[in-house]
Amino acid sequence: MASSVLKYLPVNIANIIANLKEWQKREVIEIRMRVNQPLQLISYEGEIFPLDEKNNPCIITPLDLERAFMILVKNSYYAIERQLAEGFLTIPGGHRVGFTGQAVLEGGEIRTIKNINSLNYRISRQLPGIAGGLIKKIFDSEEGNIYNSLIIGPPLSGKTTLLRDMVRLISDGDERYGLKGKKVALVDERSEIAGAYNGIPQNKIGKRTDLLDNCPKARGMLLLIRAMSPEVLAVDEIGHREDVLALEEVINAGVKILCTIHGRDYYSVLQRPSLQGLLAGKAFERYIILSNRAGIGTVEMVLDASGKEVK
Repeated sequence: MASSVLKYLPVNIANIIANLKEWQKREVIEIRMRVNQPLQLISYEGEIFPLDEKNNPCIITPLDLERAFMILVKNSYYAIERQLAEGFLTIPGGHRVGFTGQAVLEGGEIRTIKNINSLNYRISRQLPGIAGGLIKKIFDSEEGNIYNSLIIGPPLSGKTTLLRDMVRLISDGDERYGLKGKKVALVDERSEIAGAYNGIPQNKIGKRTDLLDNCPKARGMLLLIRAMSPEVLAVDEIGHREDVLALEEVINAGVKILCTIHGRDYYSVLQRPSLQGLLAGKAFERYIILSNRAGIGTVEMVLDASGKEVK
């Protein structure tokens, strides 16, 4: 677990986590704080309920949550109003903190969330090289182009981690497969992929990558194809109708796409109404199916545009 995350926790909670065994800290992927409930850590090996200095469960108080949230927002709710309305914040390193509480509505839309009762720190990890074995399956060596690719997986399967490394490899190039580095445009709506801080990437995204940070996906995609002449465009977690319309514009502009989507498998994605047009037109030439069966970023299979496995 990145030590930088501890800076965004109340001191008493950070100290309890810091005193865990090293292997436990390495395995943590989520830190969950719920009011009046024990502190919970989640890893791929299971869950941990840490004990305090008196060997009692560490119960999260309302004051703990208030302190944590004020650290996250740096005492200013208004500077990050859009993120508050979406139910998450991103901290340096690309770590996402989700929260629940009392929704404040305006015109039928969520304006913000107050009276926070739960926080979930999702730990972002860089795993350079995780995408290495995939490049040969998503690279058309005859045309010298990347195939339009959609990464499919359930939560915590490593979609963002894999996408980050694919962006890095495609941007830098991979001599093993004759892949020359390409201009990549990255829309990082939640600051999770590049882990930008004040607009500067903290994670490795490649030397030919242009980053648009903290921008809604649909608007960002259109801006980048008009302003940065990318060869490849990457975006995380598509699904809304406006995302699909923007992707159609990108493809029609001759730009290759890399994106992710939540889904159990290939067939679950086929049922998504917003994607029907793209899928019917075989816009995606590769589907990368993930799980966490053997650890983060486990590639179960790669399929072509017709749903046949690519060997």
